[in-house]
Amino acid sequence: MNGGDEGAESAAQASPPQPLEWKFSQVFGERTAGEEVQEVDIISAIEFDKTGDHLATGDRGGRVVLFERTDAKDHGGSRRDLERMDYSTSRHPEFRYKTEFQSHEPEFDYLKSLEIEEKINKIRWCQTANGALFLLSTNDKTIKFWKVQEKKVKKIADMNVDPSKAVGNGNVASSSNNVSPKPYLANGGSPSKEFSFPPGGIPSLRLPTVTSNETSLVARCRRVYAHAHDYHINSISNNSDGETFISADDLRINLWNLEISNQSFNIVDVKPANMEDLTEVITSAEFHPTHCNMLAYSSSKGSIRLIDLRQSALCDSHAILFEEQEAPGSRSFFTEIIASISDIKFAKDGRHILSRDYMTLKLWDINMDSGPVATFQVHEYLRPKLCDLYENDSIFDKFECCLSGDGLRVATGSYSNLFRVFGCAPGSTEATTLEASKNPMRRQVQTPSRPSRSLSSITRVVRRGSDVPGVDTNGNSFDFTTKLLHLAWHPTENSIACAAANSLYMYYA
Repeated sequence: MNGGDEGAESAAQASPPQPLEWKFSQVFGERTAGEEVQEVDIISAIEFDKTGDHLATGDRGGRVVLFERTDAKDHGGSRRDLERMDYSTSRHPEFRYKTEFQSHEPEFDYLKSLEIEEKINKIRWCQTANGALFLLSTNDKTIKFWKVQEKKVKKIADMNVDPSKAVGNGNVASSSNNVSPKPYLANGGSPSKEFSFPPGGIPSLRLPTVTSNETSLVARCRRVYAHAHDYHINSISNNSDGETFISADDLRINLWNLEISNQSFNIVDVKPANMEDLTEVITSAEFHPTHCNMLAYSSSKGSIRLIDLRQSALCDSHAILFEEQEAPGSRSFFTEIIASISDIKFAKDGRHILSRDYMTLKLWDINMDSGPVATFQVHEYLRPKLCDLYENDSIFDKFECCLSGDGLRVATGSYSNLFRVFGCAPGSTEATTLEASKNPMRRQVQTPSRPSRSLSSITRVVRRGSDVPGVDTNGNSFDFTTKLLHLAWHPTENSIACAAANSLYMYYA
């Protein structure tokens, strides 16, 4: 007789989650009004580790800055203890500065007469061991493997120098200052009463002791993986086996073992025999989160290729190709430019891939290669301005994307320091615009939700922001100089870290 209850339960499960209300959490490196941003301080990479307890940022000056979570650490203990302390277990994540180190320095390639800038392109966390943190960082040419560990600072205390007995320039008055030799007995004793020890010992003689009360964080470069890429590295990705990683440039993907820095295996090579025949380049690559033999890479033509390392040593022939068919009559001069994918991310379960091209976010199901299961319009109102964006090179900006740990939401950046959060659960109409500032919702406007469109037998969701040309989603004139390219979603909580120039903003919901 409980069939009605079961129906209500299934209906509740099928209903999409409510839109999140985002709140400001923290900011690091906040600029004062009118303060000029130094080029070297602009953040160029952000990455949470798997636990979400550490956050790393890289900047154009080649530095890596680490932050550690404090709210979980400061309020440790069982749930009962936390309840007794009247402490809320659902408190938002709080981070503090941990340490920083210079990862890369500017270099010069004398063979090619090229400057290699120190800018950090990507950071990836590796598995921790013995309380030490490990991470990979890369610039355009060189990947480095770093170990960050707390080391105890040893100090010598209780020296055997008694200030009250010191003479002259601070030497202790003792027999060691005398030059003339003295006779000694065979067992080390002295025939002279002058050297006999008093019954209680000499009070001024104290043996030194080593104390190590203080600790300091030391970052050490364990390995350097160099000279394997002719073109600029755009991606690095750890394998789930914990032993290998890939690095990708415009034309090749190499497979490395973390322990071996002088040898890598080329697993993808799209370089044609004649460079004039080159039609597309690799833009991003990532390993599957659980299958160590699978990885995906995206191209400048808007396609994603899923490859299986078990098929062959050189995986130029992909396993599955994901691309969206071009609508007839929609082609223009900018079609190929804006189709180029700037970033791809696997969902935590490995079932879906999120991709970001210039205008949209697309969610792909790896079991369905006929097209994306959902498309989210990030800034459709820019379409009439593509000519201006091409003139000032903004059309080539590479925006990153990220997914929530539960796979229910996706996020990416835009211009005017805005970022968008979309719900990707079935039936969800969540499409939130936030600003990287202390008041993220101040420019928020409600955008009318669009009904989903049905294409053939597969329902594909298309979600938009405002469609008013010449202004952004909030009716404001657009600022192409302030762009939010880099952001990361906490692996287990609804918390986002994003970079606006040299400032790191954190939000929670």
